[in-house]
Amino acid sequence: MENRGFKKLCRLAGETCVKYRLTADGDRILVGLSGGKDSFVLLHTLLHLRNHAPVKFEIMTATFDPGFEDFGVAEIAEYAASLNVEHHIVKLDIPGIIEEKNMHSSPCVLCSRLRRGKLYGLAQELKCNKLALGQHLDDVINSFFMSLCRGQGLTSMAPLVKPQDPAHPAVIRPLALVPEELIRQCAANFEFPIKTGKCRYEKILRSGDRVKFAALVEKLAAEIPDLRENIAHSLTKVEIDHLLCLPENK
Repeated sequence: MENRGFKKLCRLAGETCVKYRLTADGDRILVGLSGGKDSFVLLHTLLHLRNHAPVKFEIMTATFDPGFEDFGVAEIAEYAASLNVEHHIVKLDIPGIIEEKNMHSSPCVLCSRLRRGKLYGLAQELKCNKLALGQHLDDVINSFFMSLCRGQGLTSMAPLVKPQDPAHPAVIRPLALVPEELIRQCAANFEFPIKTGKCRYEKILRSGDRVKFAALVEKLAAEIPDLRENIAHSLTKVEIDHLLCLPENK
């Protein structure tokens, strides 16, 4: 299914792929299919680019099964099959691990690390040189504000993260310049599986820093025209001499 919004999204994603060299001939790309709208839209976007761009690459998908009830792993797999996309499932008993390590108050950090590790391992097993994730422009901006306010530096989620170990896949984020609202609009025109990818610890997520900073950005965006696009542009222009960097760090 294609509509005006999806064409705009694909154009933004295509420009991101070209600008940051996210895709190349012969790539084997493993798409993280979490069951949320972002990952489903990412899959459709990459399928569109594969079919229309001059760069030729392979696509397969993977879902991390954390062992939550009603996560919808089977429904996600069925959807991938309906698109004739090779799909894999990697399982891990997250509730059991959290119980064992007594991390009930902060399960997200542990789950995120284990999930990424499993996807890296699967990508290597499948000989995929790229791991595509569904983070979008709002995620990039929210992460920047979180790092800034936590004193972690001027950092965020890059469209391309090259591995330190050549044996590991590079991480690519083709939707890094796409606003979440555009993804939401496009998702409404697809028939994605309902209520898949639901996290058992959603209450903790709703009270976390990421949600708070997302609300802050939303408030600022209501007052400042083109806020997201302006921040995205600013993140490409780092003026080291006008920051508080020590001389040896310049």
